[in-house]
Amino acid sequence: MKNTETKLKGNPENNRNVRRTKLALRNSLIELMKNKSILRISVKEICDTADVGRSTFYAHYESHYNLLEDIENESLSIFEEKLSMDQPLRKYNNQEISLKFEKTLQFIADNTSSIQILLSENGDLSFQRKFIRRLVNYFKNAKKHYTDNLIDEKTSECYTVFVIHGAIALIQHWLTNGMHISISDLAKMITSLTREMRQ
Repeated sequence: MKNTETKLKGNPENNRNVRRTKLALRNSLIELMKNKSILRISVKEICDTADVGRSTFYAHYESHYNLLEDIENESLSIFEEKLSMDQPLRKYNNQEISLKFEKTLQFIADNTSSIQILLSENGDLSFQRKFIRRLVNYFKNAKKHYTDNLIDEKTSECYTVFVIHGAIALIQHWLTNGMHISISDLAKMITSLTREMRQ
């Protein structure tokens, strides 16, 4: 794979072809994952959907799991960039927490061809754990205020992990039901449930 890419490096047209091929394969896998998990998807199905030969597939990826990993890494990178552009959460209050959740939900809603599928029941659990970890770190700056400073740091982090997992489960339910609740209302709901759990 590396030798092939090295040969193509100096040729802009070939580089464009590589990008187009990889995009077609990524879109193909995402499309297939709308209906079934990666465990039930074959390289042949991906190639047939993308109209790409298997030899071309293996010139870029060792397996469909490597292709999925490529999609996941890119999605996480985009998500982290999105978070880094936002102001960190510095204190706990319902309005600020709700706004942060709303921005995350908007990002998910805008990424119908990647994040939504990766977070669905057909997505890879390892990716979902990484996504959750990013969210935990996102809220970490506020964890002392998040728990009113009444518990130690380790317990506070465990609480944050628990809350984020619950939020992800609710987001998955939201996606499964066609985003039947508005982003603003869902963000307020998550914030309200989080608040009730603290009491």
